[in-house]
Parts: sequence; C-alpha cells; structure tokens
Amino acid sequence: MRKITGVIFSDLGQASSFMKLDWVQRALAKSLGFAAFPATLNVRPKTPEDAQVWQNVQNESNEIALRSADDGFCSARLYRIEIHGLGNSRQRKINGAVLLPDVTNYPKDKIEIVAPVRLKEAFGVQDGDQITLEFVN
Repeated sequence: MRKITGVIFSDLGQASSFMKLDWVQRALAKSLGFAAFPATLNVRPKTPEDAQVWQNVQNESNEIALRSADDGFCSARLYRIEIHGLGNSRQRKINGAVLLPDVTNYPKDKIEIVAPVRLKEAFGVQDGDQITLEFVN
C-alpha cells in the first residue's frame, strides 16, 4: 500500500478548461468509471518521503493513458487513488485519480487530482490543509 500526505494549494486554474472538454470527460468516464468534476485539486507532497513515494509510483505503477483527441492539448497519465480527508472532514474517502500531464518541465512536486466531486467541498478543506492519497491498482 502506497500512501502520501499532500498539502492543498491553488494554482493558475488552467486545468479547468482542459477538464471541461467533452473528449476529456468521455475519456475519464471510460477509464475511471465516473464523471469527473470539471477542475482538479492541487497538492504538493508534504515531506521528502512523500515526494519519493510519488516518484516511485510514477516509475512502478499501473498507469492509465489518457490520449489527446485534440492537437491543441497534451496527453496525460492517470493513477487511481483513494482520497482520504484528515481531521474533521465531512467525507471519509473518495475514489479518484492523479492526472499527470505529459508536458516538458511539469513541476515534480505538483499533483493534480480528479474526482467525481469538488474535493474542497466534500472534505471541507482549503489551501494549506492536508489530505492523504492512497495509490490503488
């Protein structure tokens, strides 16, 4: 079982335009079995050990390819996860995936999460709070 703790942060919001594309929504539903909320939640690994686990997952795990159906967008890789809130979260766990864009110089410490719900609302969290990601096959 591979788990990491991530710290939530806001970013530029660029993923929302990608997540709203029809072909992306269809591909995510087919690959993951759920309709994804049209935005991602960003986290950074909390510790160097968490960052190492994330690197190991990328090297060893069963990824799901998300091939671009539009020349204007990149392909990506998906890694299935269970998302667990910490503390007084309203929700216990939610199935989701890490979406890793296939782009040059993508930040190694940025983890984008897709899920069927808006995770900040579901877990009652905000920037600076922590969540746990458990990578599943």
